[in-house]
Amino acid sequence: MIDESPFLIGSHVSMNGKNMFLGSAKEAAGFKETVFMVYTGAPQNTVRKPIDKLNGPQGRAYMQDHDLKEVVVHAPYIINLGNTFKPQNFTFGVEFLQQEIQRAEAIGAKQIVLHPGAHVGAGPEKAIAQIAKGLQEVITDDQQVQIALETMAGKGTEVGITFEQLAQIIDQVPNNDKLSVTFDTCHTSDAGYNIKDDFDGVLNEFDHVIGLDRLKVIHLNDSKNPQGSHKDRHQITGLGTIGFDTLNYIAHHKQLTNVPKILETPILKDPENKKIKYNPHGYEVAMLRAQKFNPNIIADMKADKPF
Repeated sequence: MIDESPFLIGSHVSMNGKNMFLGSAKEAAGFKETVFMVYTGAPQNTVRKPIDKLNGPQGRAYMQDHDLKEVVVHAPYIINLGNTFKPQNFTFGVEFLQQEIQRAEAIGAKQIVLHPGAHVGAGPEKAIAQIAKGLQEVITDDQQVQIALETMAGKGTEVGITFEQLAQIIDQVPNNDKLSVTFDTCHTSDAGYNIKDDFDGVLNEFDHVIGLDRLKVIHLNDSKNPQGSHKDRHQITGLGTIGFDTLNYIAHHKQLTNVPKILETPILKDPENKKIKYNPHGYEVAMLRAQKFNPNIIADMKADKPF
């Protein structure tokens, strides 16, 4: 029997200017994607436009007309529910996430990716309890969107670097049916899991500790650093330490068919002229669709060759 499920592949696209979400959908379609991810505003701050300025209905209509199956929202990473030293930051984070749920639902997202937080010196157990407390304050019975806690690389005092830590957060939230997980391949490799050589073993461990039913988003990222480095630096697909074969295997994994795979590869800047930038996403999507690595991807980007 032929599997006719759509290949859910896409990237993190921009959302700004007058077009806002409509512009995001057009960018994703231009890269021949079937899913995509956005910030609802600048990632380095929490300034946001009113919902009626996001162009949600127009963007959703464009998605339907151009075979875009799903959009994922990424919360800004400056929110830290795990900081027990600054109560005012905790309160602000809760209120912002409540508003972010409204924005996500306005554009039709089912998942909001959230970096769990950092303990900033208080220790992971205190941060985990604080994050769980914050999530319970955020969650409402009638919300449709899930908060997808992301696997982290372990920079600084981050929590969520092991499956067990994510499971602890989830278990401490009574209304945890509104929680899911984003599996970042770069982060998880940098955290110490053997993504490159034993992805099925890692996935099996995830299933036993958290449950595959919680895995709702994959950030399909190569890494600039070796396993266990705790660095979190993404690389163009196939040019990093995880490699194309493993990432392609994950992209087409039979157990993950219905999970959106999102590329977060950074834009490449010309070393001689920083104003010149090259976006790899269309080329990466093309490679993963064809299941064939393009060793000339950088040259093709610079030459502006068709995907």
